[in-house]
Amino acid sequence: MSATRNDALRTPLKNARGLGSAQSGVRHWWLQRITAVALLPLSFWFLWLLTGLAHSDYIAARAAIGQPVHAVLLVALVVSLFWHGALGLQVIIEDYVHTRWQEVALQVAVRFGAFLAASACLFAIARIALG
Repeated sequence: MSATRNDALRTPLKNARGLGSAQSGVRHWWLQRITAVALLPLSFWFLWLLTGLAHSDYIAARAAIGQPVHAVLLVALVVSLFWHGALGLQVIIEDYVHTRWQEVALQVAVRFGAFLAASACLFAIARIALG
């Protein structure tokens, strides 16, 4: 396609403002799908781990989480979970919040909150696994 043909498909207002596709929609869609697929087996593993630890004491639970395999899978679960959640909330905010300053403020709050919560979880896992 030539550049003139692409410009013909755009509204005059978009041509004047220079607005167009941000080229990030496909990446966002794929990241959501990849994190969702990663969460399926990780969630089943986590439920299996929790049912195994249901009648255990604190020391046994800490020892189980301290095993390298469980610690690595728990890190993967936390990263996938918070990343997937932040991506989903981003879409909801983009679709339903129409005031620009509120949208930006909510996007920043979601990203900061997800980062802070994921960091706290990763720190706790690292303390248990390395401590």
